[in-house]
Amino acid sequence: MQARRDAIAAALAAPATAEERARLKQDIIALYREADSAAAHYAAFKESIKQLVTDWKSAEAGMPVVARPPAETAKAAGPVSSSRIDHLGASTFIEKGWSKLSLGDAEGAEVALRRALELAPGDNESETLLGWAQMLQQQYDSALLTFHNVLMRDPQHALARTNVGFICMRKRIYGEAIEHLSRAIRLDTDRKATLYAHLYLGMVYSEREMYDDAESFFRRALELGPNLLQAWYELGRARWFAHRPEEARAAWREGAEANKFNPWGKRCAEMLVFVDQGGIPARDA
Repeated sequence: MQARRDAIAAALAAPATAEERARLKQDIIALYREADSAAAHYAAFKESIKQLVTDWKSAEAGMPVVARPPAETAKAAGPVSSSRIDHLGASTFIEKGWSKLSLGDAEGAEVALRRALELAPGDNESETLLGWAQMLQQQYDSALLTFHNVLMRDPQHALARTNVGFICMRKRIYGEAIEHLSRAIRLDTDRKATLYAHLYLGMVYSEREMYDDAESFFRRALELGPNLLQAWYELGRARWFAHRPEEARAAWREGAEANKFNPWGKRCAEMLVFVDQGGIPARDA
C-alpha cells in the first residue's frame, strides 16, 4: 500500500492528461478504501487481544478458560461486524468531545474523539469533530487531512466543508473559503454546519474589511444560534474597525451579559474592559 501511495504521488507530480488524472482519482479512492478496511481489521484484532486479557484474569483467579482455536482468532481479526463496532460507546465520547469543544478545551476534545474513533473506526461525526479540535489547536495541515478523509467518504458532508472553509480563511485563501462556506449554507443539511458557516463567512468579510457584509452574516448566525456568543465578539470587532466604537461596545456587552461563564462571554467582557482602558483591538483575531 505504501508503494502504491508513492507511485500515485509520483504520477501526480508529473504532467498528465485529463483521462490520466481521472484514473489517478479512482486509484486514490481505491487505496483509501483499502487502508480504511485495514484499519478496521486492526481495530478488530485489538479487540481480540482484550479478550486474551479477560482470559488471563480468569486463569489467574483459578477459573476455567475456554480454548480459542486459530480459526476463531482469525475470524476475530477479520472484517469488523456491527457487534464489534461500538457505536453506543462511541456516542458517549462524541458527546464528551463536543462538550469540550464548546468549552474551548480542544486538547481534551481530541483525546475523547480519538477514543470514539477507536470504538467506531471511520465514523464521520467523530472524525469531523476531531478535525475541528485539531483546527482549534492551529494544526491546520492535520485538520485538512482529517476533513479530506470525511469528504472522500461523503462529499456532501456540510460540517467538514464548513471547517475546510475556516482553514482556507486562516490561510488567507479567501476565494476558496467563500466557496466552501457558501456551499455548506446551500446544502443546509446540518444545523451546526449552517450556523458556523454564517459565523465564518462573517469573519472572512471582516478580514477583507467588508464590514456591512460581515455584520449581516454575524446577525444571521445569532438568529440561528443565540447561544453562539463568538458571533457577538466578532460583531463587536467588525463594528470597531468600521469606526463605530459605541456599537462595538454594545455588541460585546450583549455577549458578556448573555453568559458570563461562557469562554466567549468572558472574552466579550475582557474586550469591554480593554477598550474602556484605552486599548485598541488587534486586527488579527
